[in-house]
Formats: sequence, C-alpha cells, structure tokens
Amino acid sequence: MTTLCNALAHIGVVVPAHDEEQHLGTCLASLLLAADHARALGHDVTLVVVLDSCQDRSATVVAEIAESHDITIVNIAAANVGVARHAGVQALPDGIDWLAFTDADTHVSNSWLTDLYGLGTEVVCGGVYLVQWQALSPDIRARYLAHQRQNVERQHIHGANMGISMAVYRRLGGFRPLRCHEDVDLIERHLAAHGNVTWAPNLRVMTSARHQARAPNGLGALLQSLAHPSSTSTDGQTPLPG
Repeated sequence: MTTLCNALAHIGVVVPAHDEEQHLGTCLASLLLAADHARALGHDVTLVVVLDSCQDRSATVVAEIAESHDITIVNIAAANVGVARHAGVQALPDGIDWLAFTDADTHVSNSWLTDLYGLGTEVVCGGVYLVQWQALSPDIRARYLAHQRQNVERQHIHGANMGISMAVYRRLGGFRPLRCHEDVDLIERHLAAHGNVTWAPNLRVMTSARHQARAPNGLGALLQSLAHPSSTSTDGQTPLPG
C-alpha cells in the first residue's frame, strides 16, 4: 500500500449542490471552520461549490458567503452528481495533493480535513451520522437499524465523506457521469486496480435524514424505502449508504 508522508498538503474540497438552499449555509460554515483548522496546521485549502441545475436560492446563499470567504463557484446544468463532482475537481488550481468530497446537506467537524488526510493513505472512506435521527419515526429507526445489522460486514462508501489523493484520482480518470453511485464506482475501480482503501466508519460527518432523494438509491431513497416498505424495496446487491 502506498502511503502519504503526512507532509503539508494543498487540499481541494468539492461540494456538489442541487437545490440545497436550506442546507448550504450550515455546510459551508462547517467547511470554512475545517479549512481554517487545516490552514492553522500549515496546509493550503481550496473550496469549490458546484451548483448543478439549481432552481432555488442556492446560488444566492453561496454568493453571500463567498463575498467574505474564498470559495470558487462553478455553475453547470447536468443534473448529474458524477459530472458535478468531476467539474469541481477540474475547477481546482494546479498543485492540489489531496481531494476531499462531501455533500451540500452535510456538515463536518473542525478537524475533518486533517483527520482524512492525516490517516496517511491514498483513499479514505468515512462514515455518516443522521442529524435528524430523533425526528425519524420509531418504525423507520427500527428498520434502519435492522438494515444496518443485515449489512454489518459491508464496507459503506459515502460521497459525503471521502478523501482521495489527486494522483489516484487522475489515474482512475475521475468520477464517471453517473446520476447515482458515482462514489461507489470510483472506489470499486480503485479496488479492481489493486488499490487499498482505509475504511474509517467512526470518522463521521453529519448528514440530512430527509426522505426527498437527490440521487436514485442514495441515502434519501433508502430512508424513503424504509418509510414505505410495501411500495419500495432495496435489493441486497445495491450498494446503499449506512
């Protein structure tokens, strides 16, 4: 396994957003704190937000924050998270060593960036924590926990909490233009090329427990299926977030 030396790095952070005005402010506030924490330790950090086919006030929310903070804004009309994540990487300046990916309905800890990079490996897949857990009905919570127990041995891949070296990302050709599971596809290609992944389920970010799915078969779709088990099902072969 190739390891990083944990030297000072230029970290690129990419956040895709599709109609996320309710969550973007909290997400970016947490990322700015994480960037400040990393910079205090000597790292450089560049933050990119990719606004993809937004029809709400997402652009206004980001623009207001960008007035006083260094945030690169990219606008695309793909309605495709794989395209959005890759567009964010392409918008980063030269010299990026490490990439960190999260989602616009997610907020991270102050040490998130340095925790990911500090593991010293080429690829890190972290875990998620549902922010509105207590607001979910007892039935949904029970079904979610049952789903977790059934998949306890499966390693989960979350685009909301992923780090990868730029060298590996380029070698893999980046995210493919997939509307869902673009994160799973990237990691599976890395594993198929005999690459190693550091699985860090306890290195968590806090993400929305909404039922309104932004991507087919994503976390929102899973929660929706658990809320309506008679009308929707998830097969055991589909990689689902946990």
